[in-house]
Amino acid sequence: MNKKFCFAFLLIFYTTMAFTQIGGRRSFEFLRLPASSRITALGGNMIATADDDVNIALANPASLNEKTSGSVAFNYNFHFTGISQGHIAYGFGLKKLGLNNHIAATFINYGEFIAADDLGQQNGNFTASESAITLGSSKQINERITIGSNIKFAISAFEQYRANGMLLDLGGMYSTNENRTKFAAVFQNFGTELTTLNGKRYGTPFDFQVGFSNRLKYMPFRFSVILHRLYQWGIRYDDPNFTEETNLGGNDEGTSAFKAGVDNFFRHVIINGEFLLGKNENLRLRAGYNHLRRAELSLSQFRSSAGFSLGFGLKINKFRIDYGVGYHHLAGGTNHLSISTNLNSFKSKLE
Repeated sequence: MNKKFCFAFLLIFYTTMAFTQIGGRRSFEFLRLPASSRITALGGNMIATADDDVNIALANPASLNEKTSGSVAFNYNFHFTGISQGHIAYGFGLKKLGLNNHIAATFINYGEFIAADDLGQQNGNFTASESAITLGSSKQINERITIGSNIKFAISAFEQYRANGMLLDLGGMYSTNENRTKFAAVFQNFGTELTTLNGKRYGTPFDFQVGFSNRLKYMPFRFSVILHRLYQWGIRYDDPNFTEETNLGGNDEGTSAFKAGVDNFFRHVIINGEFLLGKNENLRLRAGYNHLRRAELSLSQFRSSAGFSLGFGLKINKFRIDYGVGYHHLAGGTNHLSISTNLNSFKSKLE
């Protein structure tokens, strides 16, 4: 990817981002991105489910269980303008300690840029990328409660500038109703920068999330509701230049306090659903809605699919193939592809 931007602009973009959005103000923001196509299809978040999917552990380590032991997953996200993101995860158990664990590697490559000074004189190219290694564990306290934690080591490399940090996730999950209903709470990305890009600390992308999921008893369908960014209630940006059309054809300056409050509340909400079809759930159909994404990235003059997401999963023999698309803007969406399997299934066959 070639872009005619100087490095100074890239650094400013990384540290401050657009003022109309609440994201992009912390180091290692890439850790907020969905790890797998399943999570992408479900609105970008999934913390209240525990099955054979080892990728969920990056969002909530308490999701690790016996079914994730031996699971290996490869995920690749096709972002805009050639930006690439990947996530590799492997689950394993330590039965003597009663622990279920995972190790994962996450990376994002922003491509190649043209370096220039403040006068616009080009003097070569440079690359920009970030990566993280995650090690996590969970332990079942009793038949209903599971707790877990992740430790992450993150690295940012922008041209000659480097930064690294240590981050921690803490999660818990409560299961009830014959294990069909789950409640979860997660503290994500609590940590610090060990070294910085320019001598200034911007903090880590901390988040506090709660959510629940419920699988219907007489229908192969599971839905979940997640509340995110709860550490900061007011996340709505009020544009002073925005005017809203009224039903009478005129313009209403600004927005009522009630409407603004409702909009702010739903910016904290992600809703998703998943059909689990077949005897062994070999076919899964998914959809999600992220109101924060729609509110920040849609255009008032045009209709778009921003905030919505779709996807499916198909199990063929011992492999599961998943696809998800998350719509961000009129420009399109990101396409996420995942392939996973459980190595224990091959071992049992050989035995």
